[in-house]
Amino acid sequence: MGIEKFLFWKVGLMVLALIGSSYSTLSPTGVNFEVVALIAIKSDLNDPYNVLENWDANSVDPCSWRMITCSPDGYVSALGLPSLSLSGTISPGIGNLTNLQSILLQNNEISGFIPTSIGRLEKLETLDLSNNQLTDEIPESVGDLKDLNYLRLNNNSLTGPIPGSLSKLEGLTLVDLSYNNLSGSLPKVSARTLKIVGNPLICEQASQNNCSVVYPEPLFFPPDNGKGYSKSGTKHYVAIAFGASFSVAFLILIVVGLVLWWRYRHNQQIFFDVNDQYDPEVRLGHLRRYTFKELRASTDHFNLKNILGKGGFGIVYKGRLSNGTVVAVKRLKDYNAVGGEIQFQTEVELISLAVHRNLLRLWGFCSTENERLLIYPYMPNGSVASRLKDHVNGRPVLDWSRRKRIALGTARGLVYLHEQCDPKIIHRDVKAANILLDEDFEAVVGDFGLAKLLDHRDSHVTTAVRGTVGHIAPEYLSTGRSSEKTDVFGFGILLLELITGQKAVDFGRGTNQKAVMLDWVKKLHEDGKLNLLLDRELKNEYDRMELEEMVRVALVSTHFNPCHRPKMSEVLRMLEGDGLTEKWEQSQSMETTRHEKHSKRYSDFVEESSLVVEAIELSGPR
Repeated sequence: MGIEKFLFWKVGLMVLALIGSSYSTLSPTGVNFEVVALIAIKSDLNDPYNVLENWDANSVDPCSWRMITCSPDGYVSALGLPSLSLSGTISPGIGNLTNLQSILLQNNEISGFIPTSIGRLEKLETLDLSNNQLTDEIPESVGDLKDLNYLRLNNNSLTGPIPGSLSKLEGLTLVDLSYNNLSGSLPKVSARTLKIVGNPLICEQASQNNCSVVYPEPLFFPPDNGKGYSKSGTKHYVAIAFGASFSVAFLILIVVGLVLWWRYRHNQQIFFDVNDQYDPEVRLGHLRRYTFKELRASTDHFNLKNILGKGGFGIVYKGRLSNGTVVAVKRLKDYNAVGGEIQFQTEVELISLAVHRNLLRLWGFCSTENERLLIYPYMPNGSVASRLKDHVNGRPVLDWSRRKRIALGTARGLVYLHEQCDPKIIHRDVKAANILLDEDFEAVVGDFGLAKLLDHRDSHVTTAVRGTVGHIAPEYLSTGRSSEKTDVFGFGILLLELITGQKAVDFGRGTNQKAVMLDWVKKLHEDGKLNLLLDRELKNEYDRMELEEMVRVALVSTHFNPCHRPKMSEVLRMLEGDGLTEKWEQSQSMETTRHEKHSKRYSDFVEESSLVVEAIELSGPR
């Protein structure tokens, strides 16, 4: 019976492929069309650091490849290759990845033209080819991307006119064409923000200075000798002379004010979930919009049995949607504050743009007058914190090899947030409880951007530090100011959690000295007693040299002076075996020179902090 079922399934799959069904990427011969397209892309790119090494032409499933994100139904949905020193050209084969929602190739050295086949990607929402060396014209086929929200082609050498087909796209949020060699007239582009600065030929032809201005829709200033178009498409002729009367200027201010008020009301009406009545196709950037009723049902009315974790940002529930997809639903805490709706919308949009294998992808959102909920994919292996003590057949689930992979994956995710994401995101609470594990135990950084997301409700005076004692950088404790180096410190503590198997906040409880993990590790390292650091559950199944290197990376990353900490990209290179010796010697030299080795402990910073520290777990397994 099993063989009959298998043959039936295989015949059915071949029939679906033969009729061109959109539900299968396999040809009758078993070739995955998405694999073919991705290999074509790889072939046309020069990859100096072998980032695409595991892209295998013989594979039938590209979802496990680096820099590839797949949708829940198994199709390639995101291609994220930013800041990888890639050169070469963009293969026309990219047009065969018809389920792509996001293409991120920014900050490379890619040349050649933008292939016209890109217009076949009807589901594409984000296209970022900025900061490359692309030439030739922007293809008219870009106007066929009906779901496009974000278009970034800035800082290239593109020529020719801006495609008039862009005027067909009504859902654009951002179009950045700045710093190219574009020419011709400026078509009507109904984007919230349009950037064309740095295209002198457009400015010269337009005979105006609006090329240096970033202006939002619906305020539109076309370049055709003062002729403008209202949102309804009716032409208005506006002559603004130098030295215009005060009454005219006042009238303009009133019009601008009314337009901004309309925009505020429009955004508010789309964003709010009023009586659970809405268009199910309404999206915000990449995100699907869910009703509160739908999420309440998926979590069995937010049943306590479905709680995956609690923290400072809210409670995370396991949910099952009507189509069977298992999700994690984060119900944000205390979010019935007055105002902040537009700010919330903007920040959620920005978080959704961060697409990386080692970052938790935001799938959707829900907003009502009293509720804010975020929807993420469910992580079956929970968090690093929750698995550090787990065993299978008498062996730790997180063996030494997996702990090293977790460290590398987390570092790659943070490098993306700090150096490849636009705008950059500071996590502010890097720790084992916020690093989630997918089905393959790959590290996935969660809760990034949420500290920033909720900050608009705080006063301009910092009264609380978001984070957990033992993980918070000294300068953040002292001043309340965070930076990328705050995350580097937190990552160093995470490495110590992976090494010791302990929570940083567990140390010092019940003692008068208030010792914390970092002080304890420094002392044992100085005394040459690394064997006392290692998690006893690992026993002798580890590499002593790798242990020494990881401890050193952790100590360099947790230097009290943030200026002396490396960037996350440098931390990643050290974990991969490049540059640790130099950084370690430099760090030791600075400590010796400044007599810092015994001058102050991390626990002293905690004790002296004038800020109220929220020692909380910000997330649990999802």
